[in-house]
Amino acid sequence: MTCNVSFERKPAVVAALAGGWVADAAGLGLHWLYDSQRIHEVGGQSPEFLPPKADYFKGGFGYFAHEGKQSGDISHYGAATGVLIDSLLASEGRLDIRDYQRRFRAFFGPGGHWRGYIDNPTRVTLNNLNTIEQNAIERAQSGTTAELTEKQKRILVQKVLPYTRRLSGDQLADPVRKAISLTYQDPKIQEAGIYLAKTIDQHLLPESGADDMQLPAVSKLPPLVACYSGSNELMEVTESAVRVTNHNDEAVAWAKCTARLLESLYQGKPMSDAMDSAMAEAPDPDNLRKARSGERLDAVTAGESFGRTCYLHEAMPVIFHILSHSVSYTEAIRANIHCGGDSCGRAWIIGPAMAALHGVVTEHGIPLSWLARVKDASARYADIESLLTAT
Repeated sequence: MTCNVSFERKPAVVAALAGGWVADAAGLGLHWLYDSQRIHEVGGQSPEFLPPKADYFKGGFGYFAHEGKQSGDISHYGAATGVLIDSLLASEGRLDIRDYQRRFRAFFGPGGHWRGYIDNPTRVTLNNLNTIEQNAIERAQSGTTAELTEKQKRILVQKVLPYTRRLSGDQLADPVRKAISLTYQDPKIQEAGIYLAKTIDQHLLPESGADDMQLPAVSKLPPLVACYSGSNELMEVTESAVRVTNHNDEAVAWAKCTARLLESLYQGKPMSDAMDSAMAEAPDPDNLRKARSGERLDAVTAGESFGRTCYLHEAMPVIFHILSHSVSYTEAIRANIHCGGDSCGRAWIIGPAMAALHGVVTEHGIPLSWLARVKDASARYADIESLLTAT
């Protein structure tokens, strides 16, 4: 796949994606502390990259969710974004829903790599993926005409599931037949297994997400927009990706708003123009307009006015306020943390947007020392470079 980000703009897009990792890790220590006064007491004017500690939350309202994490670690938002990056890399920059769902389930589900907080969209999505698969299995079993024992039916399902989770359509027949032949040489049983696999495949739904309109719907979008920037498919793939985890119309609308914002910045447009384009997709442009008004940055007041929680109708105006009034990446990230609440969720839009505008190691860009403080930084940045090379 070839995206329409020009060669000249690719360094800005690399910086933008790096800016997401940095902003997420920078805010983890005080994530979900809602008391701005307590945040100032703990973090002062430089609240970034604090190690998560329960003591920070004493004397202030909040929810301590990151026990065991260290300074430089990422939140569950970053982890979910990493899953999508892995899927895009495996699919040469294209969104492959089946591959994305499989990786999401494998990473966050039982036996997966993730150790940490599981949010509502993730938890419900995992349940939905299991339910969708079970319903597909039952549809397939009820439709088969082959005379099979209950034992054979169970074994055939066990044989075909590893393939229906990662292959589709015409890709299924040969590997499924080979897998079944290890146990059953009867061609009729093999054909019954192939029928099961194809029928299960046909009933696996791409819309596996929770009916949820919180920040996980948009936080994973920066790499997806990087792959589809300038493409007529951007809005379509944005909706498809969002409905994997957030099957909700309002979440999709805010995601399209976010995608337009990032696309414009990736292409080198000024912040004000990017926001104008984004507001055309927003379900509540009036609050975004209010958030952009005023002469100075006051993220704490913006949080009090619009809300600090994970819901998109609260978070997006706060994001627009910070982006409208910040003059540097550092200022924006610190303002986001000082605002309180779901700072890590907002970070995945604020960080990429400001980094796309200001770059790395410039007067207003990402500080070099901050880049180095992200855990597994070299691997994360290498993936970004590979993604932009692949596209």
